[in-house]
Amino acid sequence: MERTFVMLKPGVIQRRIAGELLSRFERKGLKITALKMLRIDKPLAETHYQEHRGKDFYQELIGYILSGPVAALVLEAEGAIALVRRLTGATNVKDALPGTIRGDYAASTTFNVIHASDSPENAAREIALFFKPEELTPWEDGNAQWY
Repeated sequence: MERTFVMLKPGVIQRRIAGELLSRFERKGLKITALKMLRIDKPLAETHYQEHRGKDFYQELIGYILSGPVAALVLEAEGAIALVRRLTGATNVKDALPGTIRGDYAASTTFNVIHASDSPENAAREIALFFKPEELTPWEDGNAQWY
């Protein structure tokens, strides 16, 4: 099993579509092993997006993440990282296909609706930023045979 980190950004919470996005992950067979809503502070936002520091969109991205609450979650499945990335769609919303989360719900790349880890290393780093080990809740999925 592989774990990945997902953040539903402030636009999702403000538009009241978190349930729709969570449902997409659940219908695909991904297990939610951690979920919480929080307001990110500036140091956490800067640490989370450290790879974008110095880019022209960085300040706008940080401002967006600080603008409202987010939902942070950990999803688990075989090949979870690649699977979640396919479901979320291209980061550049101009390239995000209809049927993907960004293709269906995002109008701007800077203000896109979701963050999803892009590698096992980043997933581990991001999970550790947002969750203590005891906040991860492993459970046996009785429906796993169907996925």
